[in-house]
Amino acid sequence: MDPAATKEALSKKASAAARKPDHSSSADGKFDWYHWFKTLELKLKAYRTLKRSATQTTPFALTYGHDAVLPLKISIKSLRVVRHAEWSEDEYEQAMAQELDDLDEVRLGVLDRLKAQKEAVARAYDKKNKAKSFGAGDLVWKTILLVGSKDPKFGKWSPTWEGPFLVHQVLGKGAYKLSDQNGQVHDASINGRFLKKYYPTVWEMAER
Repeated sequence: MDPAATKEALSKKASAAARKPDHSSSADGKFDWYHWFKTLELKLKAYRTLKRSATQTTPFALTYGHDAVLPLKISIKSLRVVRHAEWSEDEYEQAMAQELDDLDEVRLGVLDRLKAQKEAVARAYDKKNKAKSFGAGDLVWKTILLVGSKDPKFGKWSPTWEGPFLVHQVLGKGAYKLSDQNGQVHDASINGRFLKKYYPTVWEMAER
C-alpha cells in the first residue's frame, strides 16, 4: 500500500476516534451518572447470573433457589420456558416453594465446598512454605524490608537479603530477636518467615 495513503487512512481513523462521544460525560462536560448506573446495572446482572467456579452455581440461584431466566431464553423459548408455560399457577407455586425448601441444603453444600477448597489451598501453602526454626546463636539472613524495595544504585539487581545477623533470643511463636555480629541487639523482633539460614562461603571457610 502507498505510504501516503496509509498515513491518510490512519489520520482519518484518529480523527474519527477523537470525535467519538465520551459516554461517561454529558454534553456540558459533567459526569454522566445515568450512563454510569446503567453500566453498573449490566455488570451486576452479569455477575449475579454467571456460574462461579468456586461455588459451581450462580449468586442468583443461591438467593432464590433457581437460575435467572434471561431474556434470550424467553425469546428462543427454551425448554425451561416452555415447560413453565404449561404449568398451572398452583403447580408453579409448588415448584418454587420446593426449590426454596431445598435451598438451605444447597447452601450448606456450597459452604462445605468452599471450606474444602480453602483447606486445600492452606495445605498447598504449608507444603510450599515449611516452618523455619532457629536457635540462639545461629547466623541468619534477614529479608530487606520493605519487601520489593529497590536500591536506586542497583535497580532490579538490588539484594533482597541482608546480614548475616545472630539470633540473640527465641521469643516463641516464630518470633526472634536479632543482633549484629558486634553484639548490638535490634530493638524490634522479626518473624521467622523473613529469615533464612546463613551458610558461609568457601572463601570464608578457607579464611577460618
